[in-house]
Order: sequence, then structure tokens, then C-alpha cells
Amino acid sequence: MTSTRRHIVHPISATTTQPPPSPTKSPTKLPVRKIPGDYGLPIIGPIKDRLDYFYNQGKDEFFKSRIQKYQSTVFKTNMPPGPLISSNPNVVALLDGKSFPALFDVSKVEKRDLFTGTYMPSTKLTGGYRILSYLDPSEPMHAKLKQLLFSLLKSRRENIIPEFHASYTKLFDTVESELASKGKASFGDANDQAAFNFLAKALYGVNPAETKLESDGPSLITIWVFTNKLPPATKCNLVQNLKKIFLHTFSIPPFLIKRDYKRLYEFFHESSGSILDEAEKMGISREEACHNLLFATCFNSFGGMKIFFPSVLKWVGQSGVQLHEKLATEIRSAIRSNGGEVTMAAMEQMPLMKSVVYESLRIDPPVPFQYGKAKKDFTVESHDAVFEVKEGDMLFGYQPFATKDPVIFELPEEFLPGRFLGEEGERLLRHVLWSNGPETESPTVGNKQCAGKDFVVMVSRLLVVEIFRRYDSFEVEVGTSSVNLTALKKATF
Repeated sequence: MTSTRRHIVHPISATTTQPPPSPTKSPTKLPVRKIPGDYGLPIIGPIKDRLDYFYNQGKDEFFKSRIQKYQSTVFKTNMPPGPLISSNPNVVALLDGKSFPALFDVSKVEKRDLFTGTYMPSTKLTGGYRILSYLDPSEPMHAKLKQLLFSLLKSRRENIIPEFHASYTKLFDTVESELASKGKASFGDANDQAAFNFLAKALYGVNPAETKLESDGPSLITIWVFTNKLPPATKCNLVQNLKKIFLHTFSIPPFLIKRDYKRLYEFFHESSGSILDEAEKMGISREEACHNLLFATCFNSFGGMKIFFPSVLKWVGQSGVQLHEKLATEIRSAIRSNGGEVTMAAMEQMPLMKSVVYESLRIDPPVPFQYGKAKKDFTVESHDAVFEVKEGDMLFGYQPFATKDPVIFELPEEFLPGRFLGEEGERLLRHVLWSNGPETESPTVGNKQCAGKDFVVMVSRLLVVEIFRRYDSFEVEVGTSSVNLTALKKATF
């Protein structure tokens, strides 16, 4: 980052309850600046940026080098993955914690068909329907479908804690057995099965193992999600000479996964009777409601747990025994004081545990990208300047840069378990943005904040609670794409 002005936030140790107050700064008028950068020549410019993004530089260096080049955290670039011809990859990047929230203001930006990028995957992947995630709040079905998800979560809230405990007790039994026989255990594979089983039981009251789906859910979802994330095909012949970027330019034809998706759909259709009844009362067809429930459960919820739970395990595991001892003491004490049960009230008495989850969401957000198309001309502010956005501009935000903004967070690249403790820590929560909105705000039918925001935070807290009610400490081995448990120290009481 280029700014020299800093809002000092003192690092908070796991034992700190109140950091020193931050000094105040008098406001200064920011200069108006033309958005720097360019898109290069048609086709050639996007190809060059694509190669830099995926291979020559990688994501973080791709953005860092351009921040340095333009001396700005707001600039023009081409954002892959995105098709070269069938949709426009040109974006205005917002890469700091001050400009990024412009993407949440639905009075200024449109979210229509922008969930995964500057393109929308084929609706053949979702039963022919545009799913809630791709709808703008201005569209009539957005409010109905989002309210349906609120109703589902509310109606099943009593099942979340017991079903999580049951599914993740089985997970840790499996991990312990594998660790004993092999010396290390993959958390990812066991987590995938546990996450899907938990979601099916908690939200729909069905055990997948007792249905035709059996244990195939996680593998079917993984292939389907992968297909959704790749851009649609383009006729650009130049790509034939750029084999490295083939996978990021062409999609897998939907018909190849039609059979697998049908199995998932049939499972949800057979398991969702009561909520589908409610959907009909709300004016939503059972078929459209079912495709949306499948997407919300498999893409949003399962996908989030698949990505984020190993991340939590990594950051907490690497933080060492001292943090583990504090978490174990706090969690077990709160459980004892609440009759020996894990309850919502008990978790509210675990401030360090809560801070650890928020810090994990800050440093490694499960959804790194955000998009929005400007509905009108307006201005965006970074820490250093004001920029004029034009109607029709595609805005893009890379969230890990916004939530590791050094102007906002002290030691932004470090995992500080107690960062969100105390009054100053709580004030920082407005800068935790993983849910398509600030952590201090709530999802509504009128915004695009994740309908399951509170659900995700709750199950992430439950993961940390389940670990430290069972173990005193653990060790992890972090690979390029996996997290393995290498040691577990059973809880001693």
C-alpha cells in the first residue's frame, strides 16, 4: 500500500482484554484522481493479464505489482477468470478496506449475474433457473428466495448444535483412527463428508447414507461446483496456442455432469417437503425452490465449510500450544457454567474463541472476490484519493487485500488470535467483510449480504469448540492444497 497515514491498531495478544486507544486524526480533503491503468489491446490485453494472474505472477503478486506500478489501490485491469469475447473482462479494481465496501451499496451497483465473475455460468447447471446468488435485489424473485432461506434456517435452528456435534464427533473418531495407523490424517476428506452429513441432517432432517445418494454427495458437489466456477466457452482461436490458460477460458459442457446433478436434485427434492410447501405459499414453484435450496446448501454452505474449516484448523494449529491452552480453558469453563452443554449462551461467554473465528475470516476469507456494475456515475474513495466511476463500469474487489489493509489493521499479514477482543477489537469488526457486507451488519431481502452469514459464523465457532472440548492441543502439516493433522493431545480433565 502506498499510504503513509496509518490508523494505529495495537496488536492484541490472546490474554489482552483491552488494547490502548488509537490516536485520532483530523480529516483531510482527498485529491480527485483519474483511475489509473488500462486494459491493453482487445483480446491481447486480457490474455496477457490472464497469464500474469495464473502463471507468471500469481494472484497476490498480480495485484501487488499493479498497486506499485500505479501507486494506487484503485486501478483498471482485466480480471480473469473471464471469457475473452462473450463477456467483458475489463474491471476497476478496488483493493483497500476503504474503497472495497462500495461493492455492497446496491443503490450504486448492480449485482445481476455477477456472483462468480464478470460472466454467468450456464443455467443448465442449475435446472434452467437463475439462482438467488445471481439475482439483483431489484428483481422480484430475490426477496422471495432470500426469505425462503431465512425461513429454512429459522425453522431448523434447534438442530444445528446437536447435529454438528454428532457429525464432527464421527469426523474426529475417523481422524484419530487414521492418525494411529498412518501417522497423519487428512482433515479435508473427512471434513467434506462430515460437512455434507451435518447440513443434510441439520437443515433437512435426513441422513444421506440412508438414501440413494449414500456417501456420494461431496464428490458430486465438488465436480459441479468446479464446473460452475469455470467461464463459458469462447470462439477465440488464439487460445489454442495458449494451452496454459485453456482451463480458465473454456467451461466443462453442462451435459457431462447432468446425471450427477440430477442425483443431487432428487435428494433435495425428496428431503425438502416442508420447506417446499412453504415455498409454494410464497409464490415460488417447488422446482425453482428446490434448485435454490440445492445451490445454497451445496455451493454456498458446503463450499464454504470445505474451504474455510481447513483454514481455521491451519491458523489455529500453527498458533501453538499457548493459544490452545487458553482456548481449551475458556471453552470448557463456559460449557461447565452452562450445565455441561454447548449452547448459544455458552458460546457468547467465549470471547477468545469468537475472536479466533473472526480473525480466520479476516485473514483468509472463504469468498475472495466481489463484483458489481455501476448503476450510475459516482465517486469511490481510497485512503489516498477520490475516483470517478462511470455508469456501466464493472467494479471488482479482491477481499484479502481489503481485509489485510495496513492502514486499518496492525500487522495485517499476521494471525493475531485476540485481534477482536475488547472495545477496540469490536470496532474493527466493521472491516471484516467475508459475507458480502460488514460483520457488524445483517443480511436482509434488500441487500446482497450472505443469507447464511450468522449460520456460517456459528458453525465455525462450533468447530473450534468441538476441537477444544475434545483435545488439549493438536499439530498440523500444511501442504499446498491440504491440511493434515499430525498429532492430537486428548483432553485431560
